[in-house]
Amino acid sequence: MTSSVTYWVVIPAAGIGSRMRADRPKQYLPLGDRALIEHTLDCFLDRPGLKGLVVCLSAVDRWWDDLACASDTRIQHVVGGRDRADSVLAGLLALLQQGADREDWVLVHDAARPNLSATDLHNLLNTLADDPVGGLLAVPVRDTLKCAGPDGRVASTPDRSLFWQAYTPQMFRLGALHDALFRALAAGVSITDEASAMEHAGQAPRLVEGRSDNIKVTRPEDLEWLARLRG
Repeated sequence: MTSSVTYWVVIPAAGIGSRMRADRPKQYLPLGDRALIEHTLDCFLDRPGLKGLVVCLSAVDRWWDDLACASDTRIQHVVGGRDRADSVLAGLLALLQQGADREDWVLVHDAARPNLSATDLHNLLNTLADDPVGGLLAVPVRDTLKCAGPDGRVASTPDRSLFWQAYTPQMFRLGALHDALFRALAAGVSITDEASAMEHAGQAPRLVEGRSDNIKVTRPEDLEWLARLRG
């Protein structure tokens, strides 16, 4: 069954990905015969319910215009900010200024997370379709966790059953997410993902279990693994 949820997608892509030690931001590194971000965009383009997609770019980006997808009328780009939260806020504001409804769903997804499965996207949209808050794809932690002390030694071993690894997309109502991000940033709160902004606003996002291979490329070996996976 095809999800009947209609939604926007915001892709923050203004970062430089310094840990990749590359000559360009990681979202523009090649994966096969195309850039990493092109594979990421393919996760959403032509999917039922998509209203449009906003890519948030650095003000000094010099790679986007060379991509074939830059001329796709379903995609628009805006100038992002210094941090992820600033970029996402810019994308949300652009949608609101263009007349998008505050009650529309918006999915925020990492530019360097190109292996989102259609099944996970479908499950997220269906699970959260009537949720009062929204939520995110996540994976239960499998390995034992250790809390470190200031001396670099193990201070404690928490119960791993309580912990999930946050992935994307993260899905919330456009107006609610915009307001939560704006207020958190104005208050100087450290926002590492959209769910943390909603948490700061007093909400409890729903965790939707997804696949563990929906990885975010942060190091060279991640890109090598994806290249092998895609043959």
